[in-house]
Amino acid sequence: MGFVVEQYTLQKALLVVLMVFGGLSSKGVSVNANTRPKNVNIGALLSFDSTIGKVAKVAIEAAVKDVNNDPSVLGVTKLHLTMQDTAYSGYVGLLEALRLMKNRTVAIIGPQFSVTAHVVSHIANELQVPLVSFAATDPVLSSLQYQFFLRTCQSDIFQMAAIAEIIDYYGWRDVIAIFVDDDHGRNAIAALGGKLSERRCKISYKAPLSSQVNRVDIMNTLLKVAMMESRILVLLAYPEWGLEVLDVAQYLGMTATGYVWIVTDWLTTALDTESPLSSDAVHNMQGVLTLRVYSPESQQKLNLLSRWTNLSTRESTNGSLGLNSYGLFAYDTVWLVAYALDKIFSQGGNVSFSRDPRFAENHGGSMYESSLNIFDQGNLLFRSILQVYMNGITGPMKVSSDGNLIQPAYEVINVIGTGLRRVGYWSNDSGLSVFPPEKPIIKPSNRSSSSQRLYTVIWPGETTMKPRGWVFPSSGRYLKIGVPNRVSYRDFVSVEGVDVFRGYCIDIFTAALNLLPFAVPYKFYSFGDGHENPNRTELLHLMSAGVYDAVVGDIAITPERARTVDFTQPYVESGLIIVAPVRKSKSSAWAFLRPFTSKMWCTTAIFFFIIGAVVCILEHKLNKDFRGPPRRQVVTILWFGFSTLTFTHKENLISTLGRLVLVLWLFIVLILNSSYTASLTSILTVEQLSSPIKGIESLVSSKDPIGYQRGSFAESYLVDNYKIDRSRLIPLNSEQDYAKALKDGPKKGGVTAVVDQRAYMDLFLSKQCEFSIIGQEFTKIGWGFAFPRESQLASDLSTAILKLSENGELQRINDKWLLRSTCRSEGAKEEENRLELKSFWGLFLICGIACLFALLLYIIRIVQQFYKYSSVDPESLSRSSGSERIQSFLLFVGEKEEEAKIRSKRRRMDRLSNTSIEGGESTNCSFKSIDSGQEL
Repeated sequence: MGFVVEQYTLQKALLVVLMVFGGLSSKGVSVNANTRPKNVNIGALLSFDSTIGKVAKVAIEAAVKDVNNDPSVLGVTKLHLTMQDTAYSGYVGLLEALRLMKNRTVAIIGPQFSVTAHVVSHIANELQVPLVSFAATDPVLSSLQYQFFLRTCQSDIFQMAAIAEIIDYYGWRDVIAIFVDDDHGRNAIAALGGKLSERRCKISYKAPLSSQVNRVDIMNTLLKVAMMESRILVLLAYPEWGLEVLDVAQYLGMTATGYVWIVTDWLTTALDTESPLSSDAVHNMQGVLTLRVYSPESQQKLNLLSRWTNLSTRESTNGSLGLNSYGLFAYDTVWLVAYALDKIFSQGGNVSFSRDPRFAENHGGSMYESSLNIFDQGNLLFRSILQVYMNGITGPMKVSSDGNLIQPAYEVINVIGTGLRRVGYWSNDSGLSVFPPEKPIIKPSNRSSSSQRLYTVIWPGETTMKPRGWVFPSSGRYLKIGVPNRVSYRDFVSVEGVDVFRGYCIDIFTAALNLLPFAVPYKFYSFGDGHENPNRTELLHLMSAGVYDAVVGDIAITPERARTVDFTQPYVESGLIIVAPVRKSKSSAWAFLRPFTSKMWCTTAIFFFIIGAVVCILEHKLNKDFRGPPRRQVVTILWFGFSTLTFTHKENLISTLGRLVLVLWLFIVLILNSSYTASLTSILTVEQLSSPIKGIESLVSSKDPIGYQRGSFAESYLVDNYKIDRSRLIPLNSEQDYAKALKDGPKKGGVTAVVDQRAYMDLFLSKQCEFSIIGQEFTKIGWGFAFPRESQLASDLSTAILKLSENGELQRINDKWLLRSTCRSEGAKEEENRLELKSFWGLFLICGIACLFALLLYIIRIVQQFYKYSSVDPESLSRSSGSERIQSFLLFVGEKEEEAKIRSKRRRMDRLSNTSIEGGESTNCSFKSIDSGQEL
């Protein structure tokens, strides 16, 4: 319902304009011929005196002439062009648009200005006349909002994306935007802010300028800008007064070293149109980065450039005009409309207008009939324009469904000397690159930061060194720094009196500030009542709220805090640890067992037995010391294995494998013996300290009260990460509170242990030797100086802290405040001196592999000997069963090698003798046969 009322109000407003603007009535004409019309009216809305308008006027006229001279485009149909001057005014633009509607215009090329386009688009929607703008770059304008609006230039949304990518490429985070305070300027700045936020950058200050700005207004605005922190200035202006801004900036010294000026494509438009500019104007823009719409070189473009001097000289009284990017867009726009009309005519379409029935019904008069005629084919023409794909002088031209050109691209230009130097390109597909954009691609290419590249830029001040991008504001305001007013551990931070701040953290901060290349005026402000340690998280919240500009002190860097503030490089590594009372261990009769853990003792004993058994097996057939009844052999194994501990074994080894195993084992025994002796000496000579708390796990499960430093993050950490009930956590203020609570213990209202950061505990334990650190640090954190999000000072101070670490100043400050003569707070704990299996498993593994290898070789040799022995009597072996063979093999293994050799030799001799006897008997039989024969 609201939309209907708004539309009706707009109609009434248009009618009032028509009544004031007399002479717009004319007879309605309908073209219904089946043949192509002889003439088609198109219009153009320009500001003839503007930088863009002067060039566009010449380009549009030349394009219309070229289309009419080319029968392959519209055939017999000719374009009839009517151009109207909007004179920089949206109101005049509205009137001139109505004048064009009177002439049955089928399309309007323009308007030139975005402000005018917003107004005229309402009329175009009602009368269905396409607006094809070559210069209205307002990112808000689109065919989604205005059904009959489209543009053949690049939307500022892409230009803002290019600027944001340049800023991110150089690592800057804050920029100042100077812009014209109209709908176009505000919309463009909003688009820039959105693109910057995608890269974690932001506009820190907006400096609007009136569209009717004068030099005094510019100077007042730039003076405010000069007081700001950022030195990255983005200028969105019109060519008519953008040069004046740069002139005032030069006068104020704002184009010197350290400043960065990034201006939109209005500068290249002015340079391409009005060159050569005055020497002063060129001097004012040295080192400026600007953009220019990218259009590839082509023969069509060269042909137009060759004619341009003659074309523009006739229109300009001050000589020829240069051809800028918007002149190229204007030229291509005429051809785009011509191709769309030709498509309609080729399909049998025509041009006709009809009366709007709404006005006839509502107002009943004929005074406005002809003025408000609707273009019947307007919607068809608009769709035809969207379907046209052509190669113009700006390159491939295709309008997307939202009314914008596809594949937006820009050249990145650096103004140097008297000319322009291209340092790279930007496209919506590939981002920043030193290579020209290629043809449109469907799938976006790699846009990682490592793939982005530009050539070296010469910045204001004729330097190639990248400007830092910010300075401390010269507004005379001091940096308000919050400092926690500590009660305990005042070596880190102490507040003495009103303006006296001392301590380790303060010295590091001031030393880092002294390394900065610029002065930073600051003032410390204490936070806390001086009776209890303040909560540092609350202090950081106050900084985020704007009460403080920074926080200096013992501020731990935690993930929760890092999400809301920025920290510098850590200057102290300080994780959470447990401190608890320790007691002296009483001497024990079993102290000699302490050097080894139970696993170590068991493993060592097993290997003594294994070595004895392996050597016994290897020596059994050769060495009489390892033979005898099974009981004797078991005793020999045990005796030999354990006697190697003191190298007192009396058995002499004969086999090579046995000797190799023994040599390796004696080496291992030597290492074990030395380690055991050293550990036992340490255990018996160093005082032993022990505690019932063994680490964070035993502390959590103990259910006893736990102390922590009031105001630290330890409380929330224990609750959130270890689910410890808050009722168990006891806040403590001072070192004296720590000592008393630990000495009293849970039974007397104290605590079983204190959880705090190591930096504090090192100071505490340097004076309290009856307490000790239990276990290891269970968090890894550091201390840093805190600043609001995106603060440039945090980055610079991080670099300064690294320099302090490199030059030794950080260690000197540490020695000044924190170096103490410490007692052995951690003690010589039994667990630290006990030798574990993991320290020796490599030796045992080598020994085990050697034993297995020796046994394998021994078995192979025994098997070979057994088969050799069995070959002496193969018939007996073949007649025996499997169990008999195994029994025979075991007997062979247990038999002494000399005896086996003698028996084998005897069996061989017996076999030979048997063979001889059998041979003799056979001979005798032969002789008997011969004798018998003779007798016969």
